[in-house]
Amino acid sequence: MLFSFKICHNHIYTTDGLQKQPAFFELLKVIFCKIEDERNIPNELEFFATASEKGDPDGRLTIKKRISKIFERVKKKYTAIFHKNDEVNLDPRSLAYIVGELQKYSFLNTQIDVKGKAYEEIVGANLRGDRGEFFTPRNIQHMCIEMLDLKRGEKVCDPSCGTGGFLVIAMNALIAQLRDIGSAHGDAYAEALRDQIRELAATSFFGFDINPDLVKATKMNMVMNNDGAGNILRNDSLRHPHEWPSEFRDAFAKSLDLSKSEIRSQNDLAHFDVIATNPPFGSKLPVQDTQTLQQFDLGHVWDHSSEGVWVKREEVAKSQPPEILFIERCYQFLKPGGRMAIVLPDAILGAPGLGYVRQWLLEKCRLIASVDLHPDAFQPRNGTQTSVLILQRKHEDELQRERVQGALNDYSIFMAENKAIGHDKRGNKLFVRNNDGELLFVDAPDVLELSRTAVGDATVRNRPRQKLVDDDTPIIAEEFLEWKSEAVLGW
Repeated sequence: MLFSFKICHNHIYTTDGLQKQPAFFELLKVIFCKIEDERNIPNELEFFATASEKGDPDGRLTIKKRISKIFERVKKKYTAIFHKNDEVNLDPRSLAYIVGELQKYSFLNTQIDVKGKAYEEIVGANLRGDRGEFFTPRNIQHMCIEMLDLKRGEKVCDPSCGTGGFLVIAMNALIAQLRDIGSAHGDAYAEALRDQIRELAATSFFGFDINPDLVKATKMNMVMNNDGAGNILRNDSLRHPHEWPSEFRDAFAKSLDLSKSEIRSQNDLAHFDVIATNPPFGSKLPVQDTQTLQQFDLGHVWDHSSEGVWVKREEVAKSQPPEILFIERCYQFLKPGGRMAIVLPDAILGAPGLGYVRQWLLEKCRLIASVDLHPDAFQPRNGTQTSVLILQRKHEDELQRERVQGALNDYSIFMAENKAIGHDKRGNKLFVRNNDGELLFVDAPDVLELSRTAVGDATVRNRPRQKLVDDDTPIIAEEFLEWKSEAVLGW
């Protein structure tokens, strides 16, 4: 599917003369038409292109009319993504080619991770900006979500959501739990299950990003994976709440069933059970706005005292890297006892001058786990050495108890080193070999393919066994959950 997405995108880019970003969004219109057509049960499929139609000018026009008709339904259904006057702006010849390329797949039955990876690869190639946007590899996202061990009813947020990978994986993890329950009840539970999935997608997942194109792309990603685009909003997550645009403030309050008057400052944001994020980082992106900086303890100047502790001054810092402020903003977004997985550059964990960040973090949060990621984790685009921290916001009684005793409580911390990330520094996949140098293979999931006719007959194609990717992130998550079963963490 990834190969087909790339072929279609490149075809639009070269044949229709569009720049990469407009070409990307035109492709997504067609993909949404494909998904809508598959969901239009029990009607016959309309998303198809026969060989005779593709070879004839009138036939290509017929294809475009069919797709335009589907797109009218798409616009009405997804008003948060598409405008009423949007159209599929592809040349009939180009559209016929793309429909012919995509019609063989069943998007609703394709393995979700394959579909998500294909989508995010295309997004990353076209929407990556200059704001430290290095999207997290999916295996790292999966590891984080598994370690967070989500529960039904919890609200999950990514305040720097990018293309929505963390949210999509979290959503599908909770949906899988619902489906496991549904399978035990048989067909009688099917309609109730669909209602629960819709409610889950609409009420449990929240994503914010400053980049409007990434917000749109995340909404599309959520819809494409399970129809949950309701709470993906554009905003600078670091801005003071009283500076939030009214549109965002209204949507934020409504989605959490709050009054706008209840959101006045950074102290009114603790509404989420779980946060999973990879904030933008880099010294080239300093936050210098005083109004923004003064909301945060970590936006102030800190002095290192003779007693070896750091003391916050009243003076606001002149600037601060965004990743440091995001740590505190994520803390502010969490309910007491809530937990987060956050990707951070290792300088925060080891640089002597940033000791105040570590002191603040350990005072405010329980450090549950630290995973040292492979040096090539973000290659080939970024070589920054990073780690994943799993943190839990302390309750007020715990904070008070530690203040009285003048010391932090002792507890165990899960620590791991990610030695295999699945690719080299050029981005090429790496595979597991046995002691004799032979590649190891595993069974691959079957793929449901649709016929090229209007009838829409489906066939299951058995895929050949696949090479085993050299990636130990699933093992780290598994060992963490085993360790967690014996630790007292409150979730």
